[in-house]
Amino acid sequence: MTQLDLLWEYQLADTEADNMAQSIRQSPKRQKLLKLRDYIREQQESLNTLENELHAMSDRMDVLKEAISLADDQLKDLQKRVQDEQPGSSQEIAQFITQADELFNTLNDYDQEIRRVRKSAENRDRRQRDIKLRAIRSKEEFDQLRIEYDQEYKEKSEILEQLRAVAEQKKKDILPEYLARYTAIKQHSTPPMAKLINGQCGGCNMGFPSSDLAAIRAGKQVECETCGRLIIG
Repeated sequence: MTQLDLLWEYQLADTEADNMAQSIRQSPKRQKLLKLRDYIREQQESLNTLENELHAMSDRMDVLKEAISLADDQLKDLQKRVQDEQPGSSQEIAQFITQADELFNTLNDYDQEIRRVRKSAENRDRRQRDIKLRAIRSKEEFDQLRIEYDQEYKEKSEILEQLRAVAEQKKKDILPEYLARYTAIKQHSTPPMAKLINGQCGGCNMGFPSSDLAAIRAGKQVECETCGRLIIG
């Protein structure tokens, strides 16, 4: 066998091993595992965000309660002043009424905000429970699928190892310069070799001039000018 024939046989074994490696990477179980992993991470990030928002709401509630207590004390103080210091004129009465209205409006605004914050907190609590439930279910599915994939990976890896061993065996009689060229071409064209079919490249279907055809049939190294593959007659 010529060097090109040996290289072609090596390519067949190398391609079979590459296909198995690709099958491992593109395994439906592996793809689903990756999606579940990303989904669980997203849920965890959502939970962290909700947790931070709930902490912020709790802090705001504390501030509002203090503000309400202060406004309530001011209102009681105003009422006491009215009782202790009877207004002497309509202007003083109007001032007391204005201050009381402002305090009542302030208390009402605080009360409405507390209701809004409490409602938002309740909504976030519900979302938090829903997310935790979905995350738990996804984690259970992930764990079960991981067991199945690990077994699949083990079995396919053993086959891949055997295929790689066959490929290594087939390249032992190939000259280094041929292997180097094969590896270089493989970086941009897979597979790196193509058959000559009806005077054309079996990889991209481009035709060859008669001089190249003669060189190919003579077993010389000829690369397709279009796809760069090494041609074997």
